[in-house]
Amino acid sequence: MSRPIRVLVAKVGLDGHDRGAKVIATALRDAGMEVIYTGLRQTPEMVVSAALQEDVDAIGVSILSGAHMTVFPRIKKLMDEKGMNDVLLTGGGIIPDDDMHQLNDLGVGKLFPPGTNTHEIAGYITDWVKTNRDF
Repeated sequence: MSRPIRVLVAKVGLDGHDRGAKVIATALRDAGMEVIYTGLRQTPEMVVSAALQEDVDAIGVSILSGAHMTVFPRIKKLMDEKGMNDVLLTGGGIIPDDDMHQLNDLGVGKLFPPGTNTHEIAGYITDWVKTNRDF
């Protein structure tokens, strides 16, 4: 690849727990990626707008609030409306397995539960970008 992978890490809604998002952001930077962290209390519209402005390859949403069945579909819908078909939407947090499968069926990428090895997450993003992006 001719440049580092660009990833937007986001916290959506009223979820104020950002330790996990910061750990992931640091791990992805350590893996050689360029990371943009949006900070707390973003809306899906703000996340997609930032992703467009930053020309990212992937969006990673950290969610612990239980709003994953609202947040991920909304972000995916906005991405589709903006033609962001070659941008990965992934994330993690407290998401039951059944909900993960439903979100995957909607086009959301792999979702990671707490405690996932950060190398696995970085590897997944890298492999997805190499397969789906052309730069």
